[in-house]
Amino acid sequence: MKLVYRLVKLFPSDELYGLVSQLRRAAVSVLANIVEGRGKPSDKDFLRFLYISNGSLNECQCYFELAFELSYINREQFDFIYKKSKEIGYLLFKLIESIK
Repeated sequence: MKLVYRLVKLFPSDELYGLVSQLRRAAVSVLANIVEGRGKPSDKDFLRFLYISNGSLNECQCYFELAFELSYINREQFDFIYKKSKEIGYLLFKLIESIK
């Protein structure tokens, strides 16, 4: 999440209420849904929140691609943040599998 907040500082100021806002919201949602789901009384509820978290992660990846295509970030930045998001996705997948 901190990486996303640092990354969006590179975006143009006219994206503050557009892509910057959407990307921040989605990144926070990844973590928030994991934490919220963990507090639920059943594994079924927790899984539902983990799937929502995964959807938010996919949304972030879409925004990373868009930011790269719009030249808000360079190839190196894109590769780094996208790789990190894939690592998070793998850990999330393994967590989901362990609960199923």
